[in-house]
Amino acid sequence: MTQRIKGVLSPVVTPFKRDYAPDTERFVRHCKWLLAHGCSGLAVFGTNSEANSLSVDERMMLLDALVKGGVPAAQLMPGTGCSALTDSVALTAHAVKLGCAGVLMLPPFYYKGVPDEGLYRNFAEVIERVGDARLQLYLYHIPPVSQVAITLGLIERLLKAYPKSVAGIKDSSGDWSNTKAVLDAFAKSGFDVFAGSETFLLDNMRNGGVGCITATGNVNPGAIDHVYRNWQSADADALQAGITTTRMAVQKVPMIPALKAIVGRFTGHADWGVVRPPLVELTQAQRDGLFADLDALHFDMPGIKA
Repeated sequence: MTQRIKGVLSPVVTPFKRDYAPDTERFVRHCKWLLAHGCSGLAVFGTNSEANSLSVDERMMLLDALVKGGVPAAQLMPGTGCSALTDSVALTAHAVKLGCAGVLMLPPFYYKGVPDEGLYRNFAEVIERVGDARLQLYLYHIPPVSQVAITLGLIERLLKAYPKSVAGIKDSSGDWSNTKAVLDAFAKSGFDVFAGSETFLLDNMRNGGVGCITATGNVNPGAIDHVYRNWQSADADALQAGITTTRMAVQKVPMIPALKAIVGRFTGHADWGVVRPPLVELTQAQRDGLFADLDALHFDMPGIKA
């Protein structure tokens, strides 16, 4: 079985050309920079990747390009959860076939108020149809966006039915009490819990978690990884305060265009600012404020290239 990823993962921002086509070369380059500067793995096609603005074919093409471009499949955890069951199956099967370490799966998110029974059937059907012992499925709990929750009861039922396939969860609820409840219920049984923001990284590690999958991993991977690797040190709280301060500066403005603006600034490549509709780029005032805040923190992205 592929070694499970632990540590800091980035939901990698997807670069687009001016015509909104994915820029494969820049994507591969940014992924390699992330792995060289602190990320243990890459959760490509996450929320901050604009994944749900990408087609199934585009996601498969980009995933193929990463592997062919020299990014190890064993460090990839692509997002494969879609509203359509058959799309989730196709993406998941493709990722497993390539040898990816795992997949990060949203619940089907269009219909709201669905019972756990419906969500269970969805995840179970994906696991059954993929039918591959290598599958490591990480549930993606992000109710502020999906409006569909992954409950403790659902996790328990999935673990009982598919203990070798259901590997963990990314909790992007923004509610530490929920993350703590998941940790208390399942962490000791080998269910891997990733915090959905580095603001909870230290608390997550102290309570049995395995790391974080975080938007600002795109721009600040080294400092976040330093907290992960030194969470038991005497200065862990001070290190945590540092990465939290950076996070607060970035999330003052819309996160996805903010991350792209930052990468564009440090690479000097203006097209990094392109986001697919319905998202829009930052206003000049937002950019100026963001960069001023980061400059005050002496923020840098060492070694990044266009």
